[in-house]
Amino acid sequence: MAGEPEGAGESPYYISYLLRLWRETNAGEAPLWRASLEHPQSGERVGFASLIELFHFLWGETAGEWGNGSPSDRTGEGGGTWENG
Repeated sequence: MAGEPEGAGESPYYISYLLRLWRETNAGEAPLWRASLEHPQSGERVGFASLIELFHFLWGETAGEWGNGSPSDRTGEGGGTWENG
């Protein structure tokens, strides 16, 4: 498909989603971010009640790439900013 990286359709190292984010506010409550991901080929959608749920889903989709899937495998300190290398 035009515009996608070479081999994107066959590679287990390439995942694409359409991400939608929006804020919901209820009277007297703090605004909440909601999210959904849509798989562009199948049209399947997954909804998330919070950004934390979205992050957990994405972590689960990619966790096998770095050891046991723990953030400390990537940062060396159990959190922080991921870096290449």
